[in-house]
Amino acid sequence: MLFFILLVLHVAAGIYFNGYSAWWLLACVLALVSILALGSILIHWNFYMPSVNTLPILKVNFNRGQLSVLQRGRQVALTFDDGPAAHTEAILDILKKEGVQATFFLIGKNIEGREALVQRMLAEGHSIGNHSFDHGFNFDWQSAAKMEQEILRTNEAIEAITGTPVKLFRPPYGVTNPNLAKAVRNSGMKSMGWSLRSMDTVAKDKDQLLGKIMSKVKAGDIILLHDRCAITETVLPELIKSLKEQDYTFASL
Repeated sequence: MLFFILLVLHVAAGIYFNGYSAWWLLACVLALVSILALGSILIHWNFYMPSVNTLPILKVNFNRGQLSVLQRGRQVALTFDDGPAAHTEAILDILKKEGVQATFFLIGKNIEGREALVQRMLAEGHSIGNHSFDHGFNFDWQSAAKMEQEILRTNEAIEAITGTPVKLFRPPYGVTNPNLAKAVRNSGMKSMGWSLRSMDTVAKDKDQLLGKIMSKVKAGDIILLHDRCAITETVLPELIKSLKEQDYTFASL
């Protein structure tokens, strides 16, 4: 912001003293608006707040005065947003059969009536995170206080079932802004993004979806999926098989 203020002052001086075109001033404003907008929708920029978007490559252990650094190798993390939902149980069945642990980011209002699924997630070793309470379209236009209320309300719903504190938060739609940064900070959460967006919410063909993911995946990726989507349930066994065939292992967050 300081850079753009100085730039605008410089351009304004140029317009006044040197006859620069006023279009340069408009160009500066449009550039600022574009950067602010991209910083909001591209979570991996870490523009408004830090998010974990990839798995750490190295694991550091300190035991009995000895420091060791281990290469994590070809690990990826499967993450599922928007549940508990219609296909969550089937996805849990697949993960259990394949011996894979994943991370589920839950919408608070979806929990009532599906408490057993949340208990099962915990019992089978999956990580559970917060994905707001309503996941409404207007979430990002709320005040920091209202965002924080949604986060805490979802934490309470999850913790009442699991008895385990919730620390991971994934912003709805992956959109961030200063108000959300404040809400996440005040609620003591850690923001979790992704590095590979599957776009399973709009995919129509499971083979194309599988091909897209496998053509882009790399070690350390956090893969964004949705357990409300039928196509995700359909493609998941083949996705896990393909990843295993390429020597990938799986981590929860």
